[in-house]
Amino acid sequence: MDNLNRTEKAQVVSELQKKFESAKGIVFTDYRGLNVEEITELRNSLRESALEYRVVKNTLARIAAEGTPVDQAKDILSGPIGIAVGFDDPVLVVKKVLEFNKSNDKLEVRGGIVEGNVYALNDLLSISKLPPKEIQLSMLAGVMKAPATKLAGLLSATLTRFAYAMEALKDKKNKT
Repeated sequence: MDNLNRTEKAQVVSELQKKFESAKGIVFTDYRGLNVEEITELRNSLRESALEYRVVKNTLARIAAEGTPVDQAKDILSGPIGIAVGFDDPVLVVKKVLEFNKSNDKLEVRGGIVEGNVYALNDLLSISKLPPKEIQLSMLAGVMKAPATKLAGLLSATLTRFAYAMEALKDKKNKT
């Protein structure tokens, strides 16, 4: 990163800014202590889930953060910084980084941003326990569907009772 000229630095800042603006979830890490193979392993595990991991010079990350949701997390952007970014499911990037962290404690998770809100490590641990977005949506649909199903059942039962009452009344009139 130190070898970059002004144009290359501007390009890195521009790319980062676009990622920061469109990301649903971002996790900031300190990668010191990880060797090249371990960083590659982290990148590959994230890439399998359509996530990205990038080692960035903190000054470039701070410049890129201006005017984006990451701007509120500038205090995290100090020292060596690795940034994991997710664009679809905001919880997935948190889960994957923390999963890697369990098997390799040299990776230090500093904090993150989920859906535009800054979270510390403890909060990220709680967030990582949330079910995936698809499951949450199906749970919500089930909760929303339940009252309608109950209402349909009640209406059906009421109509059935009414039909039985009418049948009983008809039978009574026929007998007389």
